[in-house]
Amino acid sequence: MKILYVTSEAVPFCKTGGLADVAGSLPPALAEQGAEVAVILPLYDRVRARFGDKLKFECYDYVDMAWRHSYCGLFSLEQDGVTWYFLDNEQYFNRGALYGQADDGERFGFFSRAVVRMLDHLKFWPEVIHCNDWQSALVPIYLKDDGVREDRYRSIRTVLTIHNIEYQGRYNPFVLGDLFGLDHGWADDGTILMDGDVNLLKGAILCSDAVNAVSPTYANELKMPFFAHRMESIMRRCSNKLYGVLNGIDMKLYDPRTDGHIKKNFSAEDMTGKDECKAELQRMTGLRQEPHTPIVAIVSRLVSHKGLDLICEVLHDMMELPIQMVVLGTGDQRYEEFFHWAAQQYPGRMSVNLDYNEALSMSIYAGADLFLMPSKSEPCGLSQMIAMRYGTVPIVRETGGLRDTVQPCESWRDAGNGFSFANYSSGDMLHVIREAVYLYKDYPDVFGRLRQRAMSGDFSWARSAREYLRIYSTITGIEWPVRKDTVRVDTARGEEEAHPFEEAPAPVEAAPVEETPVETAPVEETPVETAPVEETPVETAPVEETPVETAPVEEAPVETAPVEETPVETAPVEETPVETAPAEEAPIETAPVEEAPKKTRKTAKSAAKSGEKASKKTGKTGAKSAKKGTAKKKAAE
Repeated sequence: MKILYVTSEAVPFCKTGGLADVAGSLPPALAEQGAEVAVILPLYDRVRARFGDKLKFECYDYVDMAWRHSYCGLFSLEQDGVTWYFLDNEQYFNRGALYGQADDGERFGFFSRAVVRMLDHLKFWPEVIHCNDWQSALVPIYLKDDGVREDRYRSIRTVLTIHNIEYQGRYNPFVLGDLFGLDHGWADDGTILMDGDVNLLKGAILCSDAVNAVSPTYANELKMPFFAHRMESIMRRCSNKLYGVLNGIDMKLYDPRTDGHIKKNFSAEDMTGKDECKAELQRMTGLRQEPHTPIVAIVSRLVSHKGLDLICEVLHDMMELPIQMVVLGTGDQRYEEFFHWAAQQYPGRMSVNLDYNEALSMSIYAGADLFLMPSKSEPCGLSQMIAMRYGTVPIVRETGGLRDTVQPCESWRDAGNGFSFANYSSGDMLHVIREAVYLYKDYPDVFGRLRQRAMSGDFSWARSAREYLRIYSTITGIEWPVRKDTVRVDTARGEEEAHPFEEAPAPVEAAPVEETPVETAPVEETPVETAPVEETPVETAPVEETPVETAPVEEAPVETAPVEETPVETAPVEETPVETAPAEEAPIETAPVEEAPKKTRKTAKSAAKSGEKASKKTGKTGAKSAKKGTAKKKAAE
């Protein structure tokens, strides 16, 4: 299978967020499965500066976009079994930053147009083009547009992965033709138009053969208004092609047993090295050297959707606990100023580093005890996976990928790999933090086993690659079995993960366990449940058809007048001898019973039950009399 992966960033070449980690790890994992993979991305100035001497010039061509006729160079690099292509145009990509430019729409419109134009110059014609976010969202649209004129473009299947639906690529519809070179029919039929704006992400969702969210929970959340940013109707409309494949991490790169960036290597079996990493972290950040005080860490962009408002609300309550806290990240000014002020309030107990330092982040992952991530929304999240890999137990809110990767601790049965809370509430978060801190302080053995379970989780890209290959196989019709040498054999889940590709574990589904008739034969076919109950006419035949229900029985005061005025029925109820008196057995009550049994049949069901109870209390011998007496007693009540 030939796969072209289109991305605006990828490690180790350039990075601003989680997309770069995914784009740098997933293609090599697909190649390990036997697929032929190539990645294409812009040739930024920072890429040229770092890898310029390794890049091989392939060719150049010109890209037509509306009235523009722009140069595009093609460079390549072979690495990790993947061919990396770079599209060169200094006018668009020789910038100081990857994003945030005034002409981002034109820049990445050119990038998408160039991807389709340069297909002829790649070493293979792709069967699948995998796009990511709005920066490459025009690729499926251009393929549809060009496919009207050339059949070869119609053979290509497209997959779109949504890493964060908040960023959709919205522009004024008047630039549709001038900026992107598309006919206004794309807007007139609503394909690319939303809320009066051109919406590139919407167009890609509708035009792609498959849409993937970066976690199963996030895929479901995208159908809800709170998470979808006004795209919920589109996601529900495309739910038949919506998938949720959880991202992974580089298990070789993030390995505490071999990581050279940490003070002392350690493993789940030998955690002594983590104590040294903790002491080193305290020294680096100016925290007190207190080995038995848990360190709560935050490594994040300081923005609202990361749940920082919750931390701001209860920070003082948190610091009343026996904890130390370290924060690393940059973002909105109001959060930076808050944490800077908080660090001054708790010297020696709280360290705030308003920066992004890769070396310091690894020291935090290795040295901290708890990792706090109370996100308002989190499509997948990689930080909690990295933290668990280094034995730092996560505390997360149950949303997106956080819910899919962190199972709440149940100490009573030694289950779970972290702590979680469902509601977006500072009180709930504080409660869980207290639970985690006291478990660390009072039950170190239980906390140690929790830490080991966190470290043993499988977050490898091999697992994710198999799921992506299943999607590719579905939309192309190409059967693609998983390679046996990539299946984990050291865990019981390894064979189950290979199931969608119909490899060796496939017979498990066809085992006689599922096909055994024991579950269905005697249960579904037996008439015992329905025959005597539904067909018996006792309950319905005379009751519904009898006209006695409208008879003056209901209007007659006979039943109510003496009952309410005379205490004869209630007084002897408590006094036992009165209930057995022959007054109730007098033939006066039984005479009309034989003549009008149908009068009481309207309450047959309720009276039958109360009649049995009444007969036991009064000791009557006549069944008909008991029913009559009980009915009167019930009416009196």
